[in-house]
Amino acid sequence: MKKLFFLTVALIGFSFASNAQAIADNALGLRLGDSDGFGAEISYQRALGDNNRLEIDLGWRDGNNYDGFKIAGLYQWVFPLDQGFNWYVGAGGGLGSFDVNVPIPGGGNFSDNETFFFAAGDIGIEYDFDIPLLISLDFRPEIGFGDFNDDLDFDIALGLRYQF
Repeated sequence: MKKLFFLTVALIGFSFASNAQAIADNALGLRLGDSDGFGAEISYQRALGDNNRLEIDLGWRDGNNYDGFKIAGLYQWVFPLDQGFNWYVGAGGGLGSFDVNVPIPGGGNFSDNETFFFAAGDIGIEYDFDIPLLISLDFRPEIGFGDFNDDLDFDIALGLRYQF
């Protein structure tokens, strides 16, 4: 019975090891989504292990009457699905800031600034091409703390990253 148990454990372990897919050490690109009004983000992923990574995203807006930034950091676990396809799940958070200065007709200005922070989750699917391109689609719910972002937001984004 012990031999059968150890043989089963070894076969299961071997199947997971042979199915494991190493992720790229680094990936840099864009995450194209709403990002709660901050638009597209510059995205960087750094492998921390065979199936774990850190993702850092920076979004910013700049205009005549406003400017702001938002930075998010997520720890992700990556699981292989099929050749080239992975799915991933993660958790993290971030912070942001904005500044608005709008002229009011008839004189004066409306001025406001705010710094906020948020907690976020992440779930998505990605495809790793034979060339160093990674394309992904993810869903990121965020709960914010601060006057600007004090509710639950849902962000869906398309990611395009160069792997190196």
